[in-house]
Amino acid sequence: MNLPIYMDNHSTTQVDPRVVEEMIPYFTAHFGNAASRNHSFGWDADKAVEVGRERLAKIIHADPKEIIFTSGATESNNLALKGVVEMYAEKGNHIITQVTEHRSVLDTSKRLEKSGINVTYLPVDRDGLVDPEDVRDAITDRTVLISVMLVNNEIGVIQPVEEIGKIAKEKGVLFHCDATQGIGKVKVDVQSMGIDLLSFTAHKLYGPKGTGALYVRRKSPRVRLAPMMDGGGHERGMRSGTLNVPGIVGFGKACEIAMEVMEEESARLLYLRERLRKGMMDSLESVYLNGHPTRRMPGNLNLSFAYVEGESMLMGLKEIALSSGSACTSATLEPSYVLQALGISGELAHSSVRFGLGRFNTEEEVDYVIGRVIETVNRLREMSPLYEMVKEGINLKDVTWGKH
Repeated sequence: MNLPIYMDNHSTTQVDPRVVEEMIPYFTAHFGNAASRNHSFGWDADKAVEVGRERLAKIIHADPKEIIFTSGATESNNLALKGVVEMYAEKGNHIITQVTEHRSVLDTSKRLEKSGINVTYLPVDRDGLVDPEDVRDAITDRTVLISVMLVNNEIGVIQPVEEIGKIAKEKGVLFHCDATQGIGKVKVDVQSMGIDLLSFTAHKLYGPKGTGALYVRRKSPRVRLAPMMDGGGHERGMRSGTLNVPGIVGFGKACEIAMEVMEEESARLLYLRERLRKGMMDSLESVYLNGHPTRRMPGNLNLSFAYVEGESMLMGLKEIALSSGSACTSATLEPSYVLQALGISGELAHSSVRFGLGRFNTEEEVDYVIGRVIETVNRLREMSPLYEMVKEGINLKDVTWGKH
């Protein structure tokens, strides 16, 4: 076993060596611009792009012509929301999302509000799940888009996307899904799920950074988008810009591999996750699981270790790459907005740590992490006056704290 150990696979994944191998020729021998249609270098690049497009379409059960390449899921989310709002402005000015979405959806929604768009932010329950009936109740005759993610990036819960898709179809409202954390880990079918727009990216499934995609439905209904970038009219006029051919090749290969290994890999990651969870929770008291216990991505484990600061834990585990519950807002001292939305107290939210298991993690690494976490939590709790009071049987809720 080599140190350091990487368990932050929701942040990004290692590029699979098989993906790198397939990408390399497109930096050297086949370096053409896919838009150059009058020579062999351009033809080779264009052919590679179309193979990539087919591979991406296959993993979500779409038509290759429905795949639009972008720079990543953040751009895809922006294009989906802003593109729909501008294109369907005559139909309405209302969109629906929910409070634990990724920042690229929430911040885009906030931006749209400044331009006069009405946004409904639906709550989630204690497990982090949105109620499909809340979605139904929020729809008005001015609603143009529903945007609900597939898998949460912090707590790994899988939203009831198929039920929401049925409601959207029934009401004639477009449905966008940010599936960034789910593609390659859980099965996705845009047809059976009723999804009209879907965002995903390569670097969350062992592909390269800087390459993403947006699925845009072509029929039943045909979805139209106003482009955010003007230029050469690439990607059916929806996203101008020279295509990242090596990135697209890698993205396609990553999808192909994911389809081949998903079932076996999911079972292995679920085993490792449960070994990790049980190993820590059986040996430490006052540890709490955040998010639904079973309806979650196989490799995700988000735990709160009461009486321990999450950031202090990470500092004590420098040889292990993890993230705190406030990973999406790590520039601030605010507790995770996702955990707060679940009704978790600020103290427990600050004590949370996200473990992101992936393809290259081993059982040996899991056992090492268990041991180091137990050691670190016990050491930090020994230094905590609050934990000492609890051990003495004092109920902290009954304590009146004086001001100095």
